Amino acid sequence: MKSCVATLVLLSAMGVSAMSGSAGQMTGMPAVADDSVPATKKAPVIPETSIIDEVIWVVGDEPILKSDVEAMRMQAEAEGTHFKGNPDCTIPEQMAVQKLFLHQAAIDSIEVTESEVLQGIDAQLERWIKLVGSQEKLEEYQGKSIARIRLDMHDDYKNSLLVSEMKKKLVADVSVTPADVRNYFKDLPEDSIPFVPTEVEVEIITQQPRIAIEEINRVKDQLRNYTDRVNKGETTFATLARLYSEDGSARQGGELGYMGRAELDPAFSSVAFNLTDPKKVSKIVESEFGFHIIQLIDKRGDRVNCRHILLKPQVSPEAVEQIKARLDSIADDIRGGKFTFEDGATYISDDKETKNNHGVMAFFDRNNQTLTSRFQMRDLAPEVARVVDTMKVGQVSQAFTMINSKGKLVGAIVKLKNRVEAHKATINEDYQVLKNVVMDRRREEVISNWVADKIKHTYVRMNDRYKDCEYEYQGWIK
Repeated sequence: MKSCVATLVLLSAMGVSAMSGSAGQMTGMPAVADDSVPATKKAPVIPETSIIDEVIWVVGDEPILKSDVEAMRMQAEAEGTHFKGNPDCTIPEQMAVQKLFLHQAAIDSIEVTESEVLQGIDAQLERWIKLVGSQEKLEEYQGKSIARIRLDMHDDYKNSLLVSEMKKKLVADVSVTPADVRNYFKDLPEDSIPFVPTEVEVEIITQQPRIAIEEINRVKDQLRNYTDRVNKGETTFATLARLYSEDGSARQGGELGYMGRAELDPAFSSVAFNLTDPKKVSKIVESEFGFHIIQLIDKRGDRVNCRHILLKPQVSPEAVEQIKARLDSIADDIRGGKFTFEDGATYISDDKETKNNHGVMAFFDRNNQTLTSRFQMRDLAPEVARVVDTMKVGQVSQAFTMINSKGKLVGAIVKLKNRVEAHKATINEDYQVLKNVVMDRRREEVISNWVADKIKHTYVRMNDRYKDCEYEYQGWIK
């Protein structure tokens, strides 16, 4: 489509001279040379405002269209993003840099899975929907259906993931030593020292409310009904998944994309990898997420792509109150010294992620690629953060409910193990924070140097009106 637009732009620019030179052929009359028209006469200049679209930059063999720049500007305005400097210069340069990374990613055979792309798009759409208030408002704002929005996002989001993976590869070998960290901050001005937000360490005990057997049977009967409808040819599995599945994959007709055994729930994986006929529907599978039926799409080596429908049994209000009362009783026993919170987490808690660690919560910090128990409030589950915010160190909370990492409603009590109030970083107490700052700086330098060198060896052409811009990187204008 972009090449067609570019061709139309070139034809429109050539149109006047082409028409004058071929008028005879178009009317069926022989062409007659007109000596009164000088041979050197130029076609009139077409005002920029009359051009629908045009190629404004070329990087390697990849064009950047004026419409692409305008689309990025509109998206940035909608999200409240501000560009440093003139957007007419900054946006094309950002797009040009992205094309450098994409070109190198292709050379290095870097890939991202369709599952990663779809999950990222869904997360972005959810953020947009929350921002505007509803899916209907988003569709009205964009002027197209949610399915069309998702389709239009696909290639750009996939490219953004490829760029991210390419950057990770470029900085994979970056490292810093304790001496590097000390030297960097030794002469740093006071007002430049990083500010560390409040951090907490939290222990948790969770228990799942009892689900009535009647509710489980209702869910299983519903899944059996879906299976019968697919087997009878009344509808497709994908249609039922879109309508009824309680998993994020419902938007894709239940399709998960190619995944390995380790990426799936063990019970789900066992059934999915044993499917052989794409026309058949699996038996009902119970996982940590709920109850599923599965349909095979394809297998590639040790990866499988399948559809599924997930239904989650509903917890009754009575069961919720019962589990909260039980957890409040456990909290009272802990406060009374009958046993410790840590023992309770080990022997009573249902939470598999924390019970073997005495209830200590942890998360994977993507910035420094490590597992840590020190949470900033924004990194905690919202329900936990609200409770912990007003607690004192050593205090055990009252029972509350939350949605766990498997999407299930559970009852919980927490203990605030430690709190470090917000403060300016010090080398002794916040070494990891300061190390991250130095690491980020080193990574930025590596990326910047790579881009600058890549520009030197890449064909770049731009329209004359962009040659007076002030760019972050030198060497674009050749």
